[in-house]
Amino acid sequence: MHSSTKSDFIYGTRAIIEAIESGKELDKLFIQKDAKNELTGELLSLCRELSIPAQRVPIEKLNRITRKNHQGAIAYVSSVSFASVDNIISESYQKGESPFFIILDRITDVRNFGAIARTAECAGVNGIIVPSRGSAQIGSDAMKTSAGALNYIPVCRANNLKETIKSLKENGIQVIACSEKADQTIYEMDFTDPVAILMGSEEDGISPEYLKLCDGHAKLPIQGRIESLNVSVATGVISYEVIRQRTK
Repeated sequence: MHSSTKSDFIYGTRAIIEAIESGKELDKLFIQKDAKNELTGELLSLCRELSIPAQRVPIEKLNRITRKNHQGAIAYVSSVSFASVDNIISESYQKGESPFFIILDRITDVRNFGAIARTAECAGVNGIIVPSRGSAQIGSDAMKTSAGALNYIPVCRANNLKETIKSLKENGIQVIACSEKADQTIYEMDFTDPVAILMGSEEDGISPEYLKLCDGHAKLPIQGRIESLNVSVATGVISYEVIRQRTK
């Protein structure tokens, strides 16, 4: 179940359509699995047109979110406006910067996401890239945990993370996976060139299909008995190693 305030979500097919048409950005949209009517069709068509991720779910899931008359549709409103990866890459190069991105694969914990956004903003990261499905809800809880950083750092939603990684590489940005299975530590890598750091979830790590696409793998040296750091802490450590190398 989502941890949210009431203002984070809207329910009812017509209300959601109106919200989309008024320019509100949706973070997640749940539609009842077996709902088949004209309004649902209109909503799904709008989602396809605007690349809004819509997920078909059982009615029980919707009822757990709200007992009110949701009419088979509940949408979570995003606290941020999503940015285009291509635009951020262009802007970075135009400013003469060496682009620096963080890619989050299946980071679902809102507090971790907010903490990562806070660190990324402080570290001057150009943008955070998240998949459109299977990532933390970017609502008021994430905004609060980020200490307002989400007002300043662009978040890019990738409908196909595999293609986005390929696009980054085509634009001269090396993609480095932060993984405890790596042979090299982050202190042995060169982060002075344009880079995107790929972080995986604490439960599942980085998806094998994305690992294969990376230009390199780097690990954080662990001296203790616990094998890994919390993902937001790990992101902070590697982000500041990028800064250290770039400000020598």
